[in-house]
Amino acid sequence: MENGKSKNPYFTIVMPTYGVEKYIERAILSIQKQTFADWELIVVDDCSPDRSGQIAEKYGAEDSRIRIIRHEVNQGVSAARNTGTKAASGEYIWYMDPDDYVDAVLLEQVYASIECSPVQAVLFGHVEEYYDKRGSLQYTHSICPKEHCFKTAEELRPHIVELEQETLYGYPWNKFYRLSYIRELKLEYENVKLIEDIVFNIQYFMDIETLNILPITPYHYGKKLEGNLTNKFVPDYFILHRRRIEMLFDQFSYWGICTEEVRSILGSLYGRYILSALERNCNKQAGMDHAQRYRWCRQVFSDGLFNELIPAARAKKSMSLRIALLFFRWKRTILCLTMGRGIYIVRRLMPVVYSKVKSGR
Repeated sequence: MENGKSKNPYFTIVMPTYGVEKYIERAILSIQKQTFADWELIVVDDCSPDRSGQIAEKYGAEDSRIRIIRHEVNQGVSAARNTGTKAASGEYIWYMDPDDYVDAVLLEQVYASIECSPVQAVLFGHVEEYYDKRGSLQYTHSICPKEHCFKTAEELRPHIVELEQETLYGYPWNKFYRLSYIRELKLEYENVKLIEDIVFNIQYFMDIETLNILPITPYHYGKKLEGNLTNKFVPDYFILHRRRIEMLFDQFSYWGICTEEVRSILGSLYGRYILSALERNCNKQAGMDHAQRYRWCRQVFSDGLFNELIPAARAKKSMSLRIALLFFRWKRTILCLTMGRGIYIVRRLMPVVYSKVKSGR
């Protein structure tokens, strides 16, 4: 207590919760085991159909730092995060997923970084843990960034495209944000599938000047080889990811640094999404016959964003993407459709092989 008032915690952790009774205890325990104790955990029970909320309440009854907020109806992860943000009282806020877990030193390392160099955001790496449908761990893949303390926008902005290329820009759970800045921007998560995280981050990072990057991988991100949202059929998959690339392109244009290298990287990322969409179009749920897939492909080839970025795209490591980019630049529709069909067959029959190739292993 200070002057009769409760001292606000340094960190607020927001954990949107829905259908994760198998994992949430592990997530909460990984927070309680933190070597830095000045935190609050806000679990937002988004009208979960299982025991997720009750499990969180058990821990909340034993630890005053844990609060549970309930939604009377399911509203989705974006709304749950927004609810947690409104209730937060920390200096910094962190959005953790309830089916993941973290190493015990994470908060201490982030705090030490901020004490050394106060910033608007802190970013760190993670370990991707791939599980089959039985819950057995198949393999892991670590993504660890290089250490850096950015103190000016001019220094920071050219590095953002590398973070996106390394899959480190879009996620919210590998970043701590200054809560007062979120409120100053009146920033909220948009209710949109697949890209709500990157939309939020693009808006948050648009005008920031300072960022600490920590060369650590304390976050354990569980990925299911079958059954998660990125694997499920989403009708608007391509439309949403085209928007992602367009927003990134607009951000670099706003910064005045949409260089040939930036176009090359964004083009290769866009190429990956087009290739993935070609594969997804083969799914029965897409309801597309060969003629419709052919017309879809021709429409993509005529799109302004495609013609802005694909000619500059380069695939440095992936042979499959290198071949796809050649087909895209030549606008060879039949070759593109054939490649999409081949990837669809591999993904359906050999999901582990598909996932390893996709993650760059």
